[in-house]
Amino acid sequence: MSTSPSLIETTKKSIGTLLKTERSWISKSIRWIRILFFVVLFGLPLFVYTVSIDLFGLFGGMPSLKEIENPENDLSSELISADGVSLGRYYRNNRSQISFHDLSDELVNTLVLSEDHRYYEHSGLDFQAFLRVVWGLFTFSPAGGGSTITQQLAKNLYTRNPDKSLDGTMAKLGRYPRRIIQKTKEWIISVDLERNFTKEEIIAMYLNTAEFSSNSYGIKVAGETYFNKSTDSLNLQESAVLIGMLQNPTYFNPARRPENALQKRNQVLAKMYKHKYIIKTREQLDSITALPLGLNFKIKDHNEGLATYFRTVIGNHLMQFCQARGIDLWNSGLKIYTTIDSRLQKYAEDAMTAHMRELQKGFAEQWKGRNPWVDDDFKEIPGFLNSRIKQSDAYKIYVAKYGENSDSLRIMLNLKKQMTVFTWNGERDTLFSSMDSLAYYKRFLQSGLMAMDPNTGDIKAWVGGINHKFFKYDHVKQGTRQPGSTFKAFVYGLAMESGYSPCHPMKDVSPVFKVPGGTWSPPNFDGRRGSGAEMNLRQAMSRSVNSITAQMMQALGEENVVEFAHRVGIESKLDPVPSLCLGVSDVSLFELTGAYSTFVNSGIYTEPFYITRIEDKNGNVIENRIPKTRQAINEQTAYKMIYMLMGGVQEEGGTSRGLSLELKVDNEIGGKTGTTNNASDGWYMGVTHNLVTGVWVGGDERSIHFPSWNFGSGALSARPIWDKFMTSVYEDPESGIGKGKFKRPSTGLDVTLDCDKYFLHPDSIQVEVKPWDIN
Repeated sequence: MSTSPSLIETTKKSIGTLLKTERSWISKSIRWIRILFFVVLFGLPLFVYTVSIDLFGLFGGMPSLKEIENPENDLSSELISADGVSLGRYYRNNRSQISFHDLSDELVNTLVLSEDHRYYEHSGLDFQAFLRVVWGLFTFSPAGGGSTITQQLAKNLYTRNPDKSLDGTMAKLGRYPRRIIQKTKEWIISVDLERNFTKEEIIAMYLNTAEFSSNSYGIKVAGETYFNKSTDSLNLQESAVLIGMLQNPTYFNPARRPENALQKRNQVLAKMYKHKYIIKTREQLDSITALPLGLNFKIKDHNEGLATYFRTVIGNHLMQFCQARGIDLWNSGLKIYTTIDSRLQKYAEDAMTAHMRELQKGFAEQWKGRNPWVDDDFKEIPGFLNSRIKQSDAYKIYVAKYGENSDSLRIMLNLKKQMTVFTWNGERDTLFSSMDSLAYYKRFLQSGLMAMDPNTGDIKAWVGGINHKFFKYDHVKQGTRQPGSTFKAFVYGLAMESGYSPCHPMKDVSPVFKVPGGTWSPPNFDGRRGSGAEMNLRQAMSRSVNSITAQMMQALGEENVVEFAHRVGIESKLDPVPSLCLGVSDVSLFELTGAYSTFVNSGIYTEPFYITRIEDKNGNVIENRIPKTRQAINEQTAYKMIYMLMGGVQEEGGTSRGLSLELKVDNEIGGKTGTTNNASDGWYMGVTHNLVTGVWVGGDERSIHFPSWNFGSGALSARPIWDKFMTSVYEDPESGIGKGKFKRPSTGLDVTLDCDKYFLHPDSIQVEVKPWDIN
């Protein structure tokens, strides 16, 4: 039986029509399914938000318009030097804000072309990207994310921020319902952000709120952490590394996972080639992707950078300031402008490091085979370490766990463990027990330095110790020690005020004081109680002759000396006893430097000053500060004391004669050394017409002694730091500190300074020796 061709054709057409209809139906069905999915995916969250969130408030409210117009972010507060350098930050999360104009073009364009190339075309939501995501879900071929830069900002500010995100019932929902509601909020917030901010502002806000791992929050800190660069100087490769981290900061951390970061960077650079931004050819792409990451990685913390001790000390002051005003120092984004000069600060830190490294070597050599914790007779203190270990955190922890008299306590204190210790040649890993560590660190000499402008009170440099990471104690303001002979300036200052002339003659004979239990007669540095030689007061002070200072103390009265010292700037309690003339009452380097500045500033005491103003994150000034001043002594007395202090440099036998020749040329310098009788402290106070600097050197506590009085004298232990510091300052024409003469009294001198000609060592300075010029 045969089938006619017409029937076959009819059947084919019918089958074709049926298949076409079926395909059309399937196509329409898929299309409607997709539309339904789109509605479910995008419409249902909006409905859920409208009904469940807005109507019933079940899942937390939306941010208000005011909050969107003024989004809050966790911001570090920044400490800024007088010359505009960032000294450090106070933060919980290390974050600092920048403006759009602070971003390099490479950084901005890399962000846009890599993350949201239609950024300037949409209004917060990119529906083409949404459709791409949906299609990827249907075809099981993910084609990238659909979030815009604005959505990512919304997520950073509100839906990812635990303080602003959804809570309550939301926390009990499953992953997908929670994600749907979060996504809906992102959309709504994104639209509001676009309405209230420019595209440039949104980019800056997004990069400010992004996380970059390694305790780096915000693009400014990220640039400093990974490349030691400001955001306006980041190049294309560096920008690609940082933008690549946005997707997963930990996984693409270039310091911890360089292979991942390099691969991601090259992917970002490939997008730049795709859009023909900078990279125009395949050869250029191959060339730039072959480059290494080029990291300059350094995590910023409170132990790094300049003025670490200063930052810590004034941080306590700032916390009190903020608490009184309801401000959170750690995340309010304050700008604290200080008087510290970053250049002088660096010179001070460098000078201290250079000298203390060498001084420590000599200290270790002379104490070799012996322990430096000795009494005033240089006999080792029994049980010193056993008593000091009880002050340690380790001891307190072990006592709480094992008991004070247990064998386990002794075992644990002597158990060796891995630790990193400080050395002058860098950090070193070693095996130390708690007792080993204590014995090791007690052998280190410490130091402090403070420099201030005597005319304004501005503190220009503050170095509280040799290494803030390992030695936290500040030796500028926190620590107080016996000032030794530097205190003599206040005895002689009262003498000048009382009518004595610097040229007044005295004999080197130690007086006798009646004291409880007997008498006291101070010896000179050579152990003798006077040579009987005659000298004037200027010579006696310049040579630090104890006997003549004691005679002035006896003539003036202890109570009067205490009053004078307090008047010119000493704030610590001073004991009105005869030995006060030799500096037996503790003072801080901070107050001693301020008091010496009174002499330079024509008798006006200016309280040492370190903060000029404080601004909020928007640049509004919330505190302006000016130094406190008072007329402590008249300008006649002040200048006579300057003349006395210059004797240390100019008089034969003066304790400042050993200063570098270059410092003294075309310059007037005054100085005073100080050394305590028990060889625990060395001091130097150096004064010029525009900078007063104090230096202290000694052990971590007064039981740590120099190996001899000569080794620990202020002239050997402290003065070299001042010398190195001032040499660096004068060599820098940008430092703002130059040589010059001290101010003379505005009304002229009320006495004639006609002391005998002073003598200079022939090799000390090549100028004609003349009587003191009083003009």
